[in-house]
Amino acid sequence: MNDHQGDALAGLKVLDLSWVVAGPLIGRTLADFGARVVRVESSVRVETARLMQPFHGGVQDKEGSALFGNCNAGKLGLTLDLKSAEGQQVVRDLVAWADVVVESFSPGQLARWGLDYDTLRADKPDLVMLSTSIAGQDGPWSTLAGFGNVGSSLSGFQHLTGYADRLPMGTFGPYTDYVGPRLALVTLLAALEHRRRTGEGAYIDVSQVEAGIFFLSPQVAHFGYDGTVAERHGNRDEQLAPHGVFPCRDEGGADRFVAVAVRDHADWRVLARAMSRPDLADRADLETAEGRRAAADELEAAVADWTAGRRAEEVERVLQDAGVPAHLAVTSDDYPGDAQLAHRGHLVELPHPRHGTTVVEGPRYALSETPGRPRAAAPTLGQHNEQVLTEILGYDADRIAVLTEGGILR
Repeated sequence: MNDHQGDALAGLKVLDLSWVVAGPLIGRTLADFGARVVRVESSVRVETARLMQPFHGGVQDKEGSALFGNCNAGKLGLTLDLKSAEGQQVVRDLVAWADVVVESFSPGQLARWGLDYDTLRADKPDLVMLSTSIAGQDGPWSTLAGFGNVGSSLSGFQHLTGYADRLPMGTFGPYTDYVGPRLALVTLLAALEHRRRTGEGAYIDVSQVEAGIFFLSPQVAHFGYDGTVAERHGNRDEQLAPHGVFPCRDEGGADRFVAVAVRDHADWRVLARAMSRPDLADRADLETAEGRRAAADELEAAVADWTAGRRAEEVERVLQDAGVPAHLAVTSDDYPGDAQLAHRGHLVELPHPRHGTTVVEGPRYALSETPGRPRAAAPTLGQHNEQVLTEILGYDADRIAVLTEGGILR
């Protein structure tokens, strides 16, 4: 948990006032590369991620959430009553220590506590602060409750996911909670570089909805060009055909599927021959993508008929060996044993004070000279209270006792 001089972000000090996924993933990445991150939360109003599955042993426990563990590995944990004047003063002291503050409270909440950027920078003009919310800090949607499915809907993904003749299916999980931190992190690092050069701080207002829209840039540009409104069309592609996910033989009572993408006529001929369908391989009307798209129903039925009697891994191997893009649809059970992820060190086992060991994802970025890594399991509630207050803030025993007896450290 200590700073290491060989780390890309050695010496960086971060106060993490965020919760659930979108904010904590930013601090998690900074911690992976050597930043010292203090995570403030409450044991009274337990943060949502601690209550979300999956849990160690399948038993709901605020100290057993894999989601919370993954988003907060490597951080120091401090419990604090932020509604109290004493708790707010502790935060101000942590701001004075920190280089960066990351927060995800409802827009306006920090201002009500006197902890907003404009107030804090009066005493610390070089502060870099990042706020992440569903739709940004101002405007008619700024007070909208920040749930991920709402963010996905506002950014356009809910409308585009599913089949044209059915209701939208929506993306699984809080999509914008995961794309938002990727863009936020780049902006935050740019602000730190700006501060290094100029001594000036910065305030970054991240809208998860706008981050989501960025990932639909082609669709937005198409509308701007000729007014085309993007629509959902299942697994089909606007250019490639066949392109979809096809059923394979059940395994142990579980459905299995394989994804296949035909890029050109050469791919199509290889696939058709693998299916023992020379009649399809040699058909003149299937030589072009336009022709294959016109016959999509027929071709998808043929591919599905061929895959249905085979194991997904067999289909994957046959087509990959022949040069056709294909891969089984990975399930949660497949994920830990994936050879590529294992090679990349994507899953990391860490000691845990309650569970013995826990597993988190490794860094999202592989740097040759300063490789990141999760330093420790996510903190249990209040695990580092004394360490943060004494080592970082220099509080003496009497002051800590007053905070403890007053119920501030909870």
